Amino acid sequence: MNYKYAVNQNYEDFASGRVFYNAKNVPNYPVRLINELYGRCLSYSEKKEDLCLYDCCCGGGYSLTVLGFLNQRSISSIVGSDIDENMLTTAEKNLSLLTKEGLARRKHELQELYLKYSKSSHMDAQISADRLGLFLKKDISIKIFQADALNLTPQIFSPDIIITDIPYGHLVEWHGNDDCLDKLINSLRNFASNNTIIAVSMDKGQKLSQTGIKRLEHQVIGKRKFEIFTLIK
Repeated sequence: MNYKYAVNQNYEDFASGRVFYNAKNVPNYPVRLINELYGRCLSYSEKKEDLCLYDCCCGGGYSLTVLGFLNQRSISSIVGSDIDENMLTTAEKNLSLLTKEGLARRKHELQELYLKYSKSSHMDAQISADRLGLFLKKDISIKIFQADALNLTPQIFSPDIIITDIPYGHLVEWHGNDDCLDKLINSLRNFASNNTIIAVSMDKGQKLSQTGIKRLEHQVIGKRKFEIFTLIK
């Protein structure tokens, strides 16, 4: 991976289960990689600030929360949806960390855990929470709702960038089914514009239809690959 936008640094403060809430059985994108993907999307976007970022398969909201911390200058609103209501509970808790109140609440939880178990990991997590707090420069609007990514209905928000990692492994419907990719693209047409920059991560064996999209770039990374494109309406 040739990184253009995401710097090589220690991202341990963003580890799932440290300060961030952990969603069980959900693989998370590496922090530097998801931030690089956002940087590439931003480079194609006509807008460079006051952006609305959306993830239609947000799971526990890990990627959205990471991007919210690292891109305070350009992101003004974050929207996440998922078909799994239990995942959205975790996503709501993670995205609350982008507020001073939510981060303070999480630090209090970590303090209580340290008092109960005296684990050094809980003390380290409190230090991480303090460091994460230094990223918070403004209030980011947060919206979470339950929806099937393959059957999205028109929404009142207009996303500038959509970044999503297609579920795999534990969701059979998506696994090895290229038709689902086409359904996803058609579903996103309900509210994405021609100017919306879309990045989709998928299994490297899956293929994205070239009909109705303008491909901007793609790359294979291990067993996964990502495609960045816009819609042609």
